[in-house]
Amino acid sequence: MERHRLIVRGVVQGVGFRPFVARLAGELGLTGHCGNDEVSVFVEAQGPPQLLVEFAERVRRDAPALAVVLDVTVEEVSEPVEEPPGFRIVPSMHTPGARTLVPPDVGICADCAREMADPADRRYRHPFVNCTNCGPRYTVVTDLPYDRPATTMASFPMCARCAREYEDPADRRYHAQPICCPECGPRVFVEEDGVRTDGDDAVLALVQRVIVAGGVVAVKGIGGFHLVCDATDPVAVRRLRDRKQRPAKPFAVMAADLAAARAVCAIDDVEAAVLGSPARPIVLLHAGPGDVIAAEVAPGLDELGILLPYAPLHHLLFAPVPGSRAEVPRLLVMTSGNLGGEPLCFTNADARQRLSGIADALLLHDRDIAVPCEDSVLTVVDGEVQPIRRSRGYAPLPLLLDGPGPTVLAVGAEVKNTFCLTRGDFAFCSGHLGDMGSLESRQAFEHAVAQLTALQDVCPELVVADEHPGYSTRNWAEDYSARTGVPLATVQHHHAHVAALAAEHHVIGTPLLGIAFDGTGYGCDRTVWGGEMLLVGTDLGDVGRAGHLQPFSLPGGDVAVRNPARVALALLDEVGLLDSDDLPCARALEASERALVVAQLRSGLGCVRTTSVGRLFDGVASILGVRHRVTYEGQAAVELEALARTAERPAPLEMSVSDRQLLLGDLLAGLVAGVRDGTSPSELARGFHRALASATAALAIDIARASGIETVGLTGGVFQNRVLTTLVRTALETEGLRVLTHHVVPANDGGLSLGQAALGTALLGNRRRARTTIDGVHS
Repeated sequence: MERHRLIVRGVVQGVGFRPFVARLAGELGLTGHCGNDEVSVFVEAQGPPQLLVEFAERVRRDAPALAVVLDVTVEEVSEPVEEPPGFRIVPSMHTPGARTLVPPDVGICADCAREMADPADRRYRHPFVNCTNCGPRYTVVTDLPYDRPATTMASFPMCARCAREYEDPADRRYHAQPICCPECGPRVFVEEDGVRTDGDDAVLALVQRVIVAGGVVAVKGIGGFHLVCDATDPVAVRRLRDRKQRPAKPFAVMAADLAAARAVCAIDDVEAAVLGSPARPIVLLHAGPGDVIAAEVAPGLDELGILLPYAPLHHLLFAPVPGSRAEVPRLLVMTSGNLGGEPLCFTNADARQRLSGIADALLLHDRDIAVPCEDSVLTVVDGEVQPIRRSRGYAPLPLLLDGPGPTVLAVGAEVKNTFCLTRGDFAFCSGHLGDMGSLESRQAFEHAVAQLTALQDVCPELVVADEHPGYSTRNWAEDYSARTGVPLATVQHHHAHVAALAAEHHVIGTPLLGIAFDGTGYGCDRTVWGGEMLLVGTDLGDVGRAGHLQPFSLPGGDVAVRNPARVALALLDEVGLLDSDDLPCARALEASERALVVAQLRSGLGCVRTTSVGRLFDGVASILGVRHRVTYEGQAAVELEALARTAERPAPLEMSVSDRQLLLGDLLAGLVAGVRDGTSPSELARGFHRALASATAALAIDIARASGIETVGLTGGVFQNRVLTTLVRTALETEGLRVLTHHVVPANDGGLSLGQAALGTALLGNRRRARTTIDGVHS
């Protein structure tokens, strides 16, 4: 007999974790007890050693649906003790200064869905049904500890029957803080042309009529508003695009169920599991044949962003109203409730003001949203999940750091913004906040920072920002530092990308070659970087630039980013091929615009040098005639990747490597020759991906061998490209290198704040160690 002590950390309160542990121990015939404090469940279990090993494994593996186990430590207690048979749940303990971890929002569970569909159940068609295993969490929390009075459900007193369920340890709704029913819960209502309609069935019937008739409805969900229309109706989708001022960026589609999703997309087992997971994210899926979905939903792309209903209200949008014979939709556009560049709407008043000009009707409810939270977006690459946007269903789950450290606030990037707050050995990354280009977005950012620091009850010891002097996040950090006296540190953009990958994989302290490919990052030489190979030493702050893409000019700076045809001319000029009037990129520009670009390239005025692989993708897309102007970030690159996926074989293109640079000359010459001789654009696109991947891998292998490095990381927004990622990873792994990619935070700028926080923690740690050494010498 042995006695083991387990400490289980993570989201383990309010999710049925202690009853689960007690049942598991009873099944294995173990004795002992378990209890909890604010951040952990503590367990002492006694029995045969082999059963104790199985117990510890199953505590992590078989945890309740809403539990998130971040860490399990096991130690052997010196001697077994005499105690009564059975396994007990003991009273909770209080740890001064500790803060409960807030669970994320979770999609409706199967049990609640069955109740909602059962006419005999008291929660039949209740738009807010939930239990311990599902429902809103993060978006309703106003303070900690996570109890009903500290949520937006505080204004809805429980009825007697809900109260009995809440107090019954054997009930599925035991301590489910958002518990409610039609008698005591929130109410839905709809406003159309200033007229309010109440009553669940009347509301849903009206909304369905508007959608089926081709209208647009603003729907208040768990973390904010969606703009909704029929995804099979091209006129409705175009109407939404015009009103939302979003001419081409793809819309997400909510399918009534997995069968409806399979009718329009090819879905493998991994993708199906992600779609149906408790987080219910948007998953990027390959579009199947047919024209069920309007082409206007994702123009120019071969994939769709699909999600399944996650709120009870979503299920009701697809369900026939009792007594009604009206048609119900099966596929709905479900896009963020905002105008382009603005933050998400999450209050009724804000929706009335900002969405009334877009939506024909507003589907509202009277439960407040405490924390707005966008839908998460994921993709599957070679059978592994890769986040594109980490938000609802995942935020604010912390990442476990390698050890306790100082409190650092990292403010993230300018686009796809998130921020990160560390406390102890936890790193809390915010949900997706979007682009910081508007005043409203910056106000939303500041509000979110204040919320998270209040929830965690911490004051930052350091604030970290990007080195780019024009980023509004950096300007905010400078103002914050001046107001509060908290020191400010700035870190290089691509260094932060690599640091995020190192923190995610717990390899800080391991020498690493980071390949950071993206669109724009402020370089140490004050040019625009974006095709970098960085060597990071055993100290995370010890970094050197080991290789990069051949520099070229961006005529007009940000203007070129919006106009890939200008980038194409700059690339051709760099390698002596500018005299190419017959190419699509040249024909796409008016004579006056082309003359301006050529004059800029000749004089250097208004040009900035760059090593950006993201801009290389833009320019190549224009050379091949894929995209000459863009209306959203990455448009040319994602369309080029989609084209490459359609090729039967790659064109035989080559990219040279010399002096630790990826050279442009051979690659661009081959592309130009291919266009002129009529090679298929898809084959050229595929050949470009293969040539870039081969050259990248060759240079990385050379640097790694010369430096004694065994681990290579792929990071930056370009590595959201699945074709490129697979090719580079395969080539590196074939040479025996360990390859790291992102699985927790996005490779794009949405993951940047984690890397900033890791670098800030290392910086403060180094300063403290240096101070200790100096003090020791003086003493």
